[in-house]
Amino acid sequence: MLNILTEVSSLISSPLKKAKYKYLNNQNIKLAKFAGFCYGVKRAVDTAKKLRLENPDKNIYILGELIHNTDVINELEALGIKTIYEVPEKGSGIIIIRSHGEAPDVFERVKNAGFEIVDLTCPDVKKVQQRAIELAQKDYFVIIVGKSNHPEVIAINANAEKFTKNIAIATTAEELKPYEEKIKSHKKVGIVVQTTQMVSSLNAVVTYINTIAKEVIIYNTICQSTSMRQKEAKELASESDLMVVVGSKKSANTTHLAEILNKCTKTIHIENDSELNENLFENIQNIGITAGASTPQNVIDKVINKIRGD
Repeated sequence: MLNILTEVSSLISSPLKKAKYKYLNNQNIKLAKFAGFCYGVKRAVDTAKKLRLENPDKNIYILGELIHNTDVINELEALGIKTIYEVPEKGSGIIIIRSHGEAPDVFERVKNAGFEIVDLTCPDVKKVQQRAIELAQKDYFVIIVGKSNHPEVIAINANAEKFTKNIAIATTAEELKPYEEKIKSHKKVGIVVQTTQMVSSLNAVVTYINTIAKEVIIYNTICQSTSMRQKEAKELASESDLMVVVGSKKSANTTHLAEILNKCTKTIHIENDSELNENLFENIQNIGITAGASTPQNVIDKVINKIRGD
């Protein structure tokens, strides 16, 4: 029996920006509407800055990079908000849980070390964690469609592991082959998806699972912002000679954008305007620009200005 459920978020990306056009040296430049900070990222960055203003005398730490963007991390460091990668044994102040979420035992360690927790896990990521927990509690074999080393997926897996050991993480059917016999012998299989994954990865996994599983329930937990960003970027690519994707090479949603667009038209993925040079735009007339969910507007603006020659 196949049961497909789609998570629809009411939390859309930050207010839409009108597409920008520029005609210069016979070049048309168009910026995607869904480019830059999504709701979850904007919420995390704004809250971190607000915490600093409201707590000038407290230590404020972020456990792991708040978002995958060096410019933003440096800006927060300049405000005295430090990025740490391990929970200290003892301390005081505030530790921020980043938008990717964390494992339950991490929350416990932070509390036991004497810190106040501010949980900025993206609400859409929280939904994936909860779906994975529900499936695990109901004795489903849980499949997480995502990159096993991504912090969001690590946290989803850790939440589900509290209730079951029957879990697999994969982005392709091939990665699930080692689990085939366990999946076949299990009565029920439940699928959740990393919020920034590609629909094509979900489809590939579902197609394979449907051939070996007895009962399947699928939660398409790709966030609405990611879906709309990918859809619009593909449409923009269809009318562009070159697509410029702006954002960190460590950002999953940004690298997925570049991967998708590379199949549509000539595409370059840059972190900021310093990676641009005029040779990239020789004999190019129509240029499309998009950006990942963790890319600040000022970084996007600098890229546009450099292409324009401003």
